[in-house]
Amino acid sequence: MQNDVIMAGFGGQGILLIGKMLAYAGMNQGKEVSWLPSYGPEMRGGTCNCTVVISDRPVGSPVIQSPRAILAMNLPSLDKFEPNLREGGLLLVNTSLINREPGRADVNVLKVPANEIANELGNPRGANMVALGAYIGATDAVSLEEIEGVIRETFAAKPKVIDVNIEALHRGYELGQKQRQATGEAQA
Repeated sequence: MQNDVIMAGFGGQGILLIGKMLAYAGMNQGKEVSWLPSYGPEMRGGTCNCTVVISDRPVGSPVIQSPRAILAMNLPSLDKFEPNLREGGLLLVNTSLINREPGRADVNVLKVPANEIANELGNPRGANMVALGAYIGATDAVSLEEIEGVIRETFAAKPKVIDVNIEALHRGYELGQKQRQATGEAQA
């Protein structure tokens, strides 16, 4: 079984961070993983994305032409990566920053108001965790417990942010689980 995703947004949204966390969680579960970052020369505000592959078998290439999932945190990312998504794949859209409907009818769309949820939780920088949780909830690429452990490890030097990030992760996970159940019922 292989899960692959392109996570994309602008610099400062924590895209590379959540991609790396996902890869570490997969590695901790004994899976084969790759994490391939890509970003523009700007430090913040420029485009960035990463490709994460988690597999039971060795990963043949970290480059994925037609990913099974796209996590788009802003409109330019949706515009750029939506056409490449595999038919029947998962398109996770941050509706807080994306003001258009996806143009594909042959994919499963998961709308996540990531920034709004993060703001509700008093953690405006946690939108990436909401999106990561939604992806995990919808795909089961790694276990929720494993990603929580990676969050605790990643933020060990900043203990005040651990619980708020885990809370954001859980809110997204719930949305992803609802999508997964709805998709499962529709296919049954």
